[in-house]
Amino acid sequence: MSLAGKKIFITGGSRGIGLAIAIRAAKDGAMIAIAAKTSEPNPKLPGTIHTAASEITAAGGRALAIQCDLRDENQISAAVDQAAKEFGGIDILINNASAINLTPTLQTPAKRFDLMFDVNVRGTFLTSQAVLPHLQESAKAGRNPHILTLSPPLSMKAKWFRNHVAYTMAKYGMSMCVLGMAEEFKREKIAVNALWPRTAIDTAALAMIPGVDTAACRTPEILADAAYIILNRESASCSGNFFVDDEVLASEGITDLEKYSVVPGTTDFLLDFFLD
Repeated sequence: MSLAGKKIFITGGSRGIGLAIAIRAAKDGAMIAIAAKTSEPNPKLPGTIHTAASEITAAGGRALAIQCDLRDENQISAAVDQAAKEFGGIDILINNASAINLTPTLQTPAKRFDLMFDVNVRGTFLTSQAVLPHLQESAKAGRNPHILTLSPPLSMKAKWFRNHVAYTMAKYGMSMCVLGMAEEFKREKIAVNALWPRTAIDTAALAMIPGVDTAACRTPEILADAAYIILNRESASCSGNFFVDDEVLASEGITDLEKYSVVPGTTDFLLDFFLD
């Protein structure tokens, strides 16, 4: 397996899961565009597009830092055009950017509702739409094009909606993009898949949620390694899947997940949403 020479566009990759996926690809010598909003340091959320680019370069990849607000379709289009021009195309899109607000209906202000739908649903759709012409060219050149979206398997069980219906709808909106686009672009041999963690993942964004014990989490590297496996699979035959990180690793014979524990020896992990 190798992502050497692959041209990758990642949304929201200035920290956390997106950055971990980028660094894993960079170790093979991939070219990676980080399209995220944070260009100046934030005391609450460490990491910017520039620090991410430095880490990608240090890992062996070629980096392009692009400030991009996914709520603005013109910024999305410009970012994709910039990456394609700089790299000579795009082979892989990682829809990683996401907003979270775990509030019940009466405590969800319109501003937070709009943010989740603008970033999660609209951002995923419009970024995919902008990148797809480049993936079509990648497919014609036999470069194994992929879209990988960080979103959960779809489920209509009420328990996933009752406590935070707005957030659930926003995440499922991302998953519906996967479901529809996988079928739409199947004949063109463009893989469209989703990836979701079994357990909560230790990220700066998660740490900001009151009451979350990050000691019971796994590190972003488990998703990075799972994504690496998926992105190396044949795009013509690997599409429309809602992958779970530990199942992907197990399919390659990787069952010892101890190295991904935030606290070594942890056995009682905080399970993520949307998985039974």
